[in-house]
Amino acid sequence: MRTVKLTIEYDGTDYAGWQHQENALAVQTVIERALGKLIGEPTRIHGAGRTDAGVHAAGQVAHFVTESPIPPDGMLIALNGMLPTDIAVTHIEDVDANFHARFGATARTYEYTVLNRVAPSALMGRYVWHIRKRLPVEAWDVLAGVLVGERDYSSFEKKGSDRDQPLCDVSDCRAWRDGDLVKLSITARSFLRGMVRAIVGTFYQLAPDESADTVEATQHLRAIIAARDRSAAGDNAPASGLCLMKVTY
Repeated sequence: MRTVKLTIEYDGTDYAGWQHQENALAVQTVIERALGKLIGEPTRIHGAGRTDAGVHAAGQVAHFVTESPIPPDGMLIALNGMLPTDIAVTHIEDVDANFHARFGATARTYEYTVLNRVAPSALMGRYVWHIRKRLPVEAWDVLAGVLVGERDYSSFEKKGSDRDQPLCDVSDCRAWRDGDLVKLSITARSFLRGMVRAIVGTFYQLAPDESADTVEATQHLRAIIAARDRSAAGDNAPASGLCLMKVTY
């Protein structure tokens, strides 16, 4: 038996998220079907993160166990030939039998992208949130710094989540401008369901334009965190701007 690690990119626009669902098409399901045909046996893969509907990935990680003798290089070429163009496996390798894509991860990094200009984009529309008014990136970066540390993030957790433990340890969070793009990067060992999109939506509510008062916005953010109540935070930012960038082991 072999344990095989996959690194995966996908455009999540047309999928109901990563995790298999009974009544909608998920990224996991598409890959499992292709793998099953390739190696000739039903195959279940285990992913590092359960991205929601419409969310993308540049560095999702998954693993599976198989008796197939197909070498990694051959498997990579063959598998990509069977996948749709909005899913790509970028790397395949054999790993230790104890490797687990989800439980072995020490950090996950997500990045949210806003297209911050008057005109929309014909090329980037599927991967950004379009906001016309110029955002106060410096204020967003100050707000991002407030999130660093271990605390209860219940105020940013999607209602109906089945996770018992609301504590998350955010090791890095920052915002910056890159031309017409505003980006927010956040790294933690684990995230609550819907957490990143709720954070971005809250930042936009607290600092929607350059007239925002950074001190006041920061005070409000601390109060939202302390409330431990989803209704205290802002609306979710659109799924289109969110991407799972990297999983660290």
